[in-house]
Amino acid sequence: MYIRDTLTMAFRDVRVHRSRSLLTVLGIIIGVAAVVLMTGVGKSMEGVILGQINTLGPTSIAMWPGAKGPEGGALTMNTDFDAVTVRDIEALRQLESVTGVAPMILLGEPASYGREEAEATVVGSTPDLYGNQSVEVTSGRFHDASDEEGARPVAVIGPDIVEDLFPGLEPLGKRLEIGGRKFTVIGVLKAVGTQFFQNQDIRVIIPFSVAKAVKQRDYVDMATMRATGDIADGVADVEYLMRKRHGIVAPPSDPTKNDDFLVRTAEQAHDILGTVSLALTVFITMIASVSLVVGGIGIMNIMLVSVTERTREIGLRKALGAQQRDILLQFLVEAVVVTFLGALIGLALGVLLDFLIVLIVQNYLSTYHFGLNPGAMAVSLLMALGVGLGFGLYPARKAAALDPIAALRYE
Repeated sequence: MYIRDTLTMAFRDVRVHRSRSLLTVLGIIIGVAAVVLMTGVGKSMEGVILGQINTLGPTSIAMWPGAKGPEGGALTMNTDFDAVTVRDIEALRQLESVTGVAPMILLGEPASYGREEAEATVVGSTPDLYGNQSVEVTSGRFHDASDEEGARPVAVIGPDIVEDLFPGLEPLGKRLEIGGRKFTVIGVLKAVGTQFFQNQDIRVIIPFSVAKAVKQRDYVDMATMRATGDIADGVADVEYLMRKRHGIVAPPSDPTKNDDFLVRTAEQAHDILGTVSLALTVFITMIASVSLVVGGIGIMNIMLVSVTERTREIGLRKALGAQQRDILLQFLVEAVVVTFLGALIGLALGVLLDFLIVLIVQNYLSTYHFGLNPGAMAVSLLMALGVGLGFGLYPARKAAALDPIAALRYE
């Protein structure tokens, strides 16, 4: 039997039993759609996070106090124990392998102007911070070395702060209040949205010297810097210096075991994200495979029903000269065609749902864009075809093994 005739008969049988075929492959549709949707969402989120990482620049280095740092949840420390001090920052500035060392102190205070009050992330840092994070201003200026040295009460604010405190007003020159102190607005930051799950547009940046005086402490919550050459050399020098200054001794097998600080780079963030993304893709595909197996069982059941319904047809074809391989091929192709059509519907449904999610999420996260994972889509399609072949083989072999005389007598 020619393959074209087999395909024609397979599509004809699907067309005649549309409802039954659709219900048969429902598990296939759900499984493939789930893989496409979830991996697409993962790809979109990966793009968001990678975009945020890229804003730090390929040579950026960040350091947190404490053995856990941001991965442990908290960024601030309450004592000088295992903290990064101002003296550590001065020592880091002497290294030739890094530049732009910018310490940061976080002030947990809201910002207010008159009767208006806004949630704010108040950060005290040096002018080097702007170069390390590649931020821009839409109006005004950044604070500079003279502001830092003179401990001037000035502030550079995010666009959301402008909307909350100065609706319809020109913010430059206005004096907002933070923790009972007045700060003159000298610049407005360009909107960047959410980065690392934190709204960066509610930032208020003040001179580090002022923040240090407000908090009255000698340690920092975080520091950023840039490598002047190879970033691995920069990280190694920073870690060596900090361990030496803090008197940290660790076994050669685990050099970071006793560290009271954490150093991370954009490259490391890329690697971690790639590992997490791969693990999630594998996990989602494994879950979706359950739906594919359920769909395969449905296909096998309906093909067995089809064999029973068409017993006389099989007997007639064998009586007219059809070989076992012809019958086997016919029913196997029908199973694969039904599965393939279900997989295509699942692909289309997954893409559509992914697109609808993008339309919704972009209202809250402007950097979220439509994304698909072609590799996961191809794997899900191949898995669906494999299910069709695997679960269609038994009914096809049963049909091919029917005795033609007994089949012609079947009522």
